[in-house]
Amino acid sequence: MAVRYYEDQRIFKLDTKNTTYMIGLTPEGYVGHVYYGDYMESADAAYLLRTGEHPYTPSVLPREKSSFLDFFPTEYPTGGIGDYRESCLDVRGEAGSRGCEILYDSHSIRNGKPGLKGLPASFGTDEEVMTLEIICVDKVLHLKVVLSYSVFEKEDVITRNVRLINEGEEHLRIEKVLSACIDMDDEEFEMVTLTGGWARERRIQRRRLAYGRQSVSSAKGGSSHQEHPFMALVTSGTTQQTGRVYAMNFVYSGNFIAETELNQHDAVRMVMGINDEDFCWNLRGGEEFQAPEAVLIFSGEGFGKMSRSLHDFYRNHMIRSPYLHKKRPVLINNWEATYFDFDTEKLLSIAREAKKAGIEMLVMDDGWFGKRSNDDSSLGDWTVNEEKITGGLKYLVDKVREIGLEFGIWFEPEMISPDSELYKVHPEWAIHIPGRAATESRAQYALDLSNPEVVDYAYECVAKILRSAPISYVKWDMNRQLSDLGSAYLDRDSQQELFHRYVLGLYEMQERLVTEFPDLLLENCASGGGRFDPGMFYYSPQIWCSDDTDAVERLAIQEGTALIYPLSTMGAHVSDCPNHMTGRVTPFETRGHVALAGTFGYELDITKISEKDREMIPEQVEMYHKYNDLVREGDYYRIASYRENHKYDCYLVAAKDKSEVLMTFVQVQCAPVFHGKKIRLQGFDEKSVYQLDGTKQAYTGEMLMKGGFVIDFAQGDAVSRLYHFVRINR
Repeated sequence: MAVRYYEDQRIFKLDTKNTTYMIGLTPEGYVGHVYYGDYMESADAAYLLRTGEHPYTPSVLPREKSSFLDFFPTEYPTGGIGDYRESCLDVRGEAGSRGCEILYDSHSIRNGKPGLKGLPASFGTDEEVMTLEIICVDKVLHLKVVLSYSVFEKEDVITRNVRLINEGEEHLRIEKVLSACIDMDDEEFEMVTLTGGWARERRIQRRRLAYGRQSVSSAKGGSSHQEHPFMALVTSGTTQQTGRVYAMNFVYSGNFIAETELNQHDAVRMVMGINDEDFCWNLRGGEEFQAPEAVLIFSGEGFGKMSRSLHDFYRNHMIRSPYLHKKRPVLINNWEATYFDFDTEKLLSIAREAKKAGIEMLVMDDGWFGKRSNDDSSLGDWTVNEEKITGGLKYLVDKVREIGLEFGIWFEPEMISPDSELYKVHPEWAIHIPGRAATESRAQYALDLSNPEVVDYAYECVAKILRSAPISYVKWDMNRQLSDLGSAYLDRDSQQELFHRYVLGLYEMQERLVTEFPDLLLENCASGGGRFDPGMFYYSPQIWCSDDTDAVERLAIQEGTALIYPLSTMGAHVSDCPNHMTGRVTPFETRGHVALAGTFGYELDITKISEKDREMIPEQVEMYHKYNDLVREGDYYRIASYRENHKYDCYLVAAKDKSEVLMTFVQVQCAPVFHGKKIRLQGFDEKSVYQLDGTKQAYTGEMLMKGGFVIDFAQGDAVSRLYHFVRINR
C-alpha cells in the first residue's frame, strides 16, 4: 500500500516507488513532519520529531510552548500562537484577533483521488493513486482543516491540498491559506527558482540559501512572466544525475508565493500557496474554502530524475485533452507575418503556400473583430469585421478547409477595451476602483470575472464564434495583468476575494469550453509565457512558451520550462529572420531544430520568405512527423546548457523502452578549435547496440554514455545538428 498508518508509532507513511514521506503525531495532536527522501522500508521514525528533546511538548512543559512551536517541524503551521516562522494559515475571528491552532482529530485513507471543486487538480484511477486525509480542528474557532495527501506511486509525486470548513456560527476571515509546507534540517541547501520577464521567461536561477526568508511570488493576477510557481531546494553540487532535490510546483494560475526560511536552529521551512497580498476570504458558518493543489517531489538522482518524473506526472495525471497522445497539427500563425494588416485574400494566400509546404493549419491571430486595426480598441466586441474578413468568418473557414488546412482563431476573452461598444454599455464590468482613473495596459482593462454575468458574456462570445464555423483550434490570450483591484459586483467586505474569484471565473470559462467543444485544441497564452503553469494544463495540452521566437533565446527559455514540464506542452514556432524581437539571424535549419522540442509550427509570412527557406519547410514538416511521437512521449535528458557554458546546448529524448534516442546539439558560439567535441550522453541501454541514422556507424549504449559521442566540428554560430540513434540489437 502507498499509504499506511502505524498506530503504535502514530506515524503515517506515504510511499512511492523511490521515495518515502512520513508524518507523525504528538500526544497532544500536533501534526509533525518526520521525513521526506529516499524510500525506506522501516516506519520506526517517531524519534525524528524530537519531542523528547528540549523544548518538550506543551503537555510536558507548558511554560515553554512558544519555544516548542518555534522548533517543532510542523506539517501545517498556523499563525498567531507562538510559531514565528512563516505560517500557512492565518484566521481572524469576529472579535478582531488573529490566532489559530489545529490539532489532529481523525483521518481516512482511500484509493483514488477526489477532484477539487472549481479548481484544476491532478487525477488518477484507484490503482494509480491513494489519498490520505488528516482532519484537524481548532475547537475555539470551530474550524475544521482537512490536510489532503495524494500519492502517485509510479511517478514519485505527492500532491497536497487543504480544505477549510467553518463548523461554527462565527464569521471567520481567512487572511492566508497556503497549500503545502515542508519542515526539515538544512543540508547546506541551494535554492533553485525560475525567473525572468516578458520574452525571457523561466530562466533557471540558483543561489545559496541564506538565513531569513527568501521567496518568489506574483501579485499580478496571473502566475506571471517574472516569477514562476516552482521552488526547489537542492544539496550543494547537485547535477543532472546526482544530488538531492526537494521541489514544489503550484497548480494555480493566479497570485502565488513560494518561500523558504532558514532559521536560527538551522532548520528550513519551505511553503507554497496563494499569495496573501490583497487576499482575504470570508468564511461564514457552514461554508468551505478549497485551496489549490501543490505538487511535491523528491529526487535522490539530481535534476534529471526530477524532470522526467514531473513530465510523466503532468502527462499522465494533469492533462485531459484528447490531443495528449496525438501529434498536434503543424500550424502557421499570421501574427508575425501580418500583425493587424490582413484581410481574407492575404490569409488565403498564406494558406495556399502553406498547403504546398505540408503545413496543416492556418491560425488567424489578433485583429479580425470589431474595428480593430491596432491594439487600441474593440476587446469585448467579438463580432467579425467583415471589411477585413470579406464574406464573413464561415466563408473564410470554408475556403481554408477547401485548400486543405484546418482553421484556428485567436481570442482574448478576459479583456475589455475602453474604446469598445461593450465598455459604453457596461463600464462597471471592468475591474476598477470607483473614483480613480483606472490604469491602462496595452490600452485595455480586465473584465471582472468575479461577476457570473460577465463570465457568461465572455464565454458566449467565444462559444458563439466556434458554433458558427468548423474551427479546430483556439489560442486564448491574456495581454495584461490586474491592477486597480475593485469590483462593482462584490460587496465591501469581499473586495479582497477578487483576485481568487477572477481565477475561478477563468477556470469556469475554460471548463465550459472544453466540455462543449471536447475535440477543440486549446492553446493558452498570456503575452507569451505569462501564465505557463500546471493549472492551465488541466484545460489545454499546450501553452505558448514565449513571445520571443529567436532560436538562441529559446534555448534558455525552453531549458527552464523543460526542467519541470513536458516538451509537448511548449508552444514553439519557426519564425522569420532577422528575428522580430532580437534582430538576430540564425540558420533556418536551427530554428526548425529548436522548435522541434515543442509543439512545432510557423510564425512567418510564407509568401515572402526566401525560396531557400521555403524549400526547407517540407523537410522540416517531414522531420516533425518522423520524430514527434518520440519527442512527445519520450524521456528528456539535459546534456549541456548554453546558459551555463556560453558555447553550446545539448539535450536528448529517449524512448521509454530505450529503442531510439534523438539528440539535438546547437553550437551557439563557434570557437576556432577545428576538431570535434566529445560529449557523454544519457538515456541509452548500456547493453544495446545503436546505429546512427543515415550512417553505418554503430555504438554500444555503454560507450555513448561512458566514453562519449563526438560532434563533428562545423563553422558558424548557431549551427545545429540532429542525431537519431536506433537500437539494432539488445
